[in-house]
Amino acid sequence: MKTKSNRKAKRSHAKTILRLPDLEIAKTGVINRLSCPDAQRGYRHAIDEFVDWYCSEPRLSFSKTVVVRYRMHLESRHLAPGTINLRLGAVRRLAYEAADSGVLSADLAAGIRHVKGVKKLGARLGNWLTPEQGNALWQVPNPERLRGKRDRALLAILLACGLRRHEIAELTLDHFQKREEHWAIVDLVGKGGHIRTIPVPDWVYRLLNDWMLAAGIQGGRLFRRVSSAGKPGATESPKSWFGTLLRNSRRGSATIGWRHTTCVGRALACVGRPEAN
Repeated sequence: MKTKSNRKAKRSHAKTILRLPDLEIAKTGVINRLSCPDAQRGYRHAIDEFVDWYCSEPRLSFSKTVVVRYRMHLESRHLAPGTINLRLGAVRRLAYEAADSGVLSADLAAGIRHVKGVKKLGARLGNWLTPEQGNALWQVPNPERLRGKRDRALLAILLACGLRRHEIAELTLDHFQKREEHWAIVDLVGKGGHIRTIPVPDWVYRLLNDWMLAAGIQGGRLFRRVSSAGKPGATESPKSWFGTLLRNSRRGSATIGWRHTTCVGRALACVGRPEAN
């Protein structure tokens, strides 16, 4: 009899309408379960957007109907199907965590699980950089200046090796090792904790060597801030590389395209097609 009463009490404790403190508890649980900083940032952004929309609507139960309405809201913003499905995935995780913590009814969480995403019709190819355009892009910075040497090395390694922003910000001199008489970036921990080894072309390593010799880098992180006086300083955050890429892409005459998941692609996609000076 006691077990039955405890089950009834637990069922009655579960809610259908979640308040802001309940949503924050569930959001914290979702973020803490993720180990990748990129995934944490993406889920935090998606959940914050849903919470803002949910709190702006009349007080409705957190149910399948509400999530369907949120999907219609995302579709009305003309977002890409992949973006909508990512946002819905974050909402599902939020519902699972709320049900696990006991603040949401398990029946409502099960209904939210069955909300279908948006179908992807076709594939977006975009405009890819040709070898001539990529070659013109990394040659834009002035090689006579220290900042130009750094920017050349940065653009070259992004174009040739396809690193992400946080990967190039965490890149150290120890990552570069010789494998079968060729340079490579060894044991690089990337998105989701995946470890990979990336070959480095000889021309890219020559540009990196020019930057390291000019800046006097003998260890630690590879790419660092350059002051207005032309002296190397502390390391920079991943977001700071956007300024370098945007600045040099505006100076170049190459047609800018999309390079998926790389810092080059994300930054250059924001520029469009810059005109030559």
